[in-house]
Amino acid sequence: MTSAKKIAVIGGGSWPTALVKMLSSNLNSLTWWMRNKESIEYIRQFRHNPSYLSSVDLDPEKLDLTSDITRAVKESDIIILAVPSAFVKQSLAALDKKAFDGKLVFSAIKGIVPENNLIIADFLKEDFGVEHNRFGVITGPCHAEEVALERLSYLTIASPDTANAQQLASLLSTRYIKTSVSDDIYGTEYSAVLKNVYAIASGICHGLGYGDNFQAVLISNGIQEISRFVDKVHPITRDIKSSAYLGDLLVTGYSQFSRNRMFGTMVGKGYSVKYAQMEMNMVAEGYYGTRCINEMNKLYHVDTPIADAVYRILYEKISPAIEIKLLTDKLS
Repeated sequence: MTSAKKIAVIGGGSWPTALVKMLSSNLNSLTWWMRNKESIEYIRQFRHNPSYLSSVDLDPEKLDLTSDITRAVKESDIIILAVPSAFVKQSLAALDKKAFDGKLVFSAIKGIVPENNLIIADFLKEDFGVEHNRFGVITGPCHAEEVALERLSYLTIASPDTANAQQLASLLSTRYIKTSVSDDIYGTEYSAVLKNVYAIASGICHGLGYGDNFQAVLISNGIQEISRFVDKVHPITRDIKSSAYLGDLLVTGYSQFSRNRMFGTMVGKGYSVKYAQMEMNMVAEGYYGTRCINEMNKLYHVDTPIADAVYRILYEKISPAIEIKLLTDKLS
């Protein structure tokens, strides 16, 4: 990639902050859009995001901070979307339908657009005409909090045009970030959505008092469900045991930093869904993903007993204790 390429990160949360930290190691200038103007002024003055990953030192000299998304996209060649999936349409609403023409667009969003039941690749193609060969996915296993701590982490960059994936992979590589590339945008996107659902399941079981032995069985069955679903939706040859799929599921299902597991734990302990969401003050993507996958599966009819159980707990208000007890007889 030449130095002439301009990159914009869209989003103001923990994951975009982590991405800005990575990219700043390899770039002298970077556009960063966030909605909150007060946060922009705070970063300019104090060199930290006031709300997310406040330990990360940010260099305002390298950052073109803006709350004008139209300018951020227009002046950039590569766009990285890192807003919660529930707010994608709202965040991009000000953009012209041709705003992404001629640009590369990468999604660091691990969710489905709830209004459309579309993964980001299909949403951008439908609403903005972004062809899949100009699109890519950034996936883990990688928690923003460990990026902030500079603990060794791995990213997979997926795009049908692997040369485009390699361009971004090189800019995200640091001494503590290793990257690889893939051409499987559908598998990595759907897997990223589903692993959040299974992380909620893991949290619910933790909240109910189930132990490590059961969690191992739950996650083992979870990767089987992911495999069945992505193979049904997009049947290509892929290694579901690789880090972009299994690794991402493991870290989201087990990590102390997993907001989806945290959300599930609160539900398992008896908190209402609404209260758990308010208490966290962060978006658990799996909440929206659970409903979207359930709706999609009415078409695909994939056997997903864990995802079905999470849906009934979150949306049909079935007792977590009863639903998980019933689930235990379906796992092996």
